[in-house]
Amino acid sequence: MGRVGVIVGSGLSRLQSSGEVDSLDTGITPYGPTSASLRRHTLAGTNIVVLARHGQKHSIAPHEINYRANVWALKTAGANIVISLATVGGIGNRYGPGVIAIPDQILDYTENRAHTFFQDHEPVTHIDFTYPFCEELRELLIHSATEANVDVVKHGTYAATQGPRLETSAEVSKLERDGADIVGMTGMPEAALARELGLCYASIALVVNHAAGRGQGVVTRSEIENVYARGTDRLLDILVAAVPKAEQLGFELPDPIRPGSG
Repeated sequence: MGRVGVIVGSGLSRLQSSGEVDSLDTGITPYGPTSASLRRHTLAGTNIVVLARHGQKHSIAPHEINYRANVWALKTAGANIVISLATVGGIGNRYGPGVIAIPDQILDYTENRAHTFFQDHEPVTHIDFTYPFCEELRELLIHSATEANVDVVKHGTYAATQGPRLETSAEVSKLERDGADIVGMTGMPEAALARELGLCYASIALVVNHAAGRGQGVVTRSEIENVYARGTDRLLDILVAAVPKAEQLGFELPDPIRPGSG
């Protein structure tokens, strides 16, 4: 089916709603139903599998997403390289609306989400998460953006919040003090689950609004939709340049750590 999986967030309806539906139906993973059926596509002559993170009708809130089922389904379908598309709010000065970032770090503020495949396993299993994104894939995405004449910020710390509400201005100030550059609601536990299954995972983050207290007035839906409409083609340009090379990507991730009991 193809080595490359793409998790689509808000937008890119061309990938969400088209393509062949794979035989892996929702509801058959050991962890329950996926957000949507997997869809097979050919992008730049390369077979990929696409999963709509929020469902085909964008009806699943960030805290309600079955991240384990989604990641497990992509792995089962044969993908071992996963590109995540995400929309985020910008905190730092470099991360204004319309900016595309390739984040390299994560801060996790989520709660009460099923965040591991290793619960109830013996022995206890840990993953090294020092660098939460697959560096080989990050570098490929950055190079592909240059090739496609799309400007990107090559680094950034992604703050994953619980949602579904947006943050307060005071909360964003706290995130900034903690070192966050952008804020979204879906980066965790998705990235950690991908690492647990040995997937090479990286994200392309489109800033669609100033985070609370960083712009003029309140965040509006029309503002977000306008920025996303202008950014969609640039996201697709990066994917078109990256996907054929990603299929050939070689990568090494740290092995899980399984200490001896005693």
